[in-house]
Amino acid sequence: MSWTDERIATLKTMWEAGQTASQIAEALGGVSRNAVIGKAHRLELQARPSPVKPNDPEAKAAAAAEATASAAAMAPEPVAAPEPVEVEAPKPAPVAPPVVAEAKPATPVEPEPVAEEPEDDEDEDEDEDEAAPAVAAPVRAPQPILRSVGPGGFLRQAPGEQQPPSTPAPPRRLVPAKPSAEMANKTSLLELNDRICKWPLGHPGEPDFHFCGKAVNPGFPYCVDHCGHAYQAQLPRRDRRPTPPLPFGGPRPR
Repeated sequence: MSWTDERIATLKTMWEAGQTASQIAEALGGVSRNAVIGKAHRLELQARPSPVKPNDPEAKAAAAAEATASAAAMAPEPVAAPEPVEVEAPKPAPVAPPVVAEAKPATPVEPEPVAEEPEDDEDEDEDEDEAAPAVAAPVRAPQPILRSVGPGGFLRQAPGEQQPPSTPAPPRRLVPAKPSAEMANKTSLLELNDRICKWPLGHPGEPDFHFCGKAVNPGFPYCVDHCGHAYQAQLPRRDRRPTPPLPFGGPRPR
């Protein structure tokens, strides 16, 4: 909204008449009280004294009087203290004299007789044990054994047919460099190759220690007969037992 000459004339007239800025803003319309005060200040109209006088003693006295009156109105009325009532102290109840019971002489306690157990009970127990019939253990029917056939037709060992390790041979003297009569027609360590079976026979250090020497099963280092000893069928995963952990923080079984 713009200030026209007519609105400025109306502002000057009402300002000199002593009307407030709120009344002037309401009469003009479309302006606020602060806009009216700012326009009057820019037109350098006569300033009006502030209605609030903080240092006026009469205003201070009136405010103090109003505060005192409101405090007196809100204060509760004094209540008269009740008169003291005399109460008689209760009389002490009579105390009966203590009664002393006469001590009676202690009566001796006789030990109870111990009944002797008859010796015939042992004989009866032995007779009952002899007379009890012996319960025969149930006989289980033989279970079929499943065999796993490997490549070449050899039979793998079942999990319960594992052979214990052979007992190590006592220390013997070394094999002499010159082949002995015990090694005639036998495969030695120096004669091994990829086409013959490498299954050891005997104990190292013995004079007749040698290897199988037969033709290998294709794809395996042993012959068909020794493949049946070297390889065994695996149990299903649900029936396998976890391997024991190695000492000193070894890898955990998966």
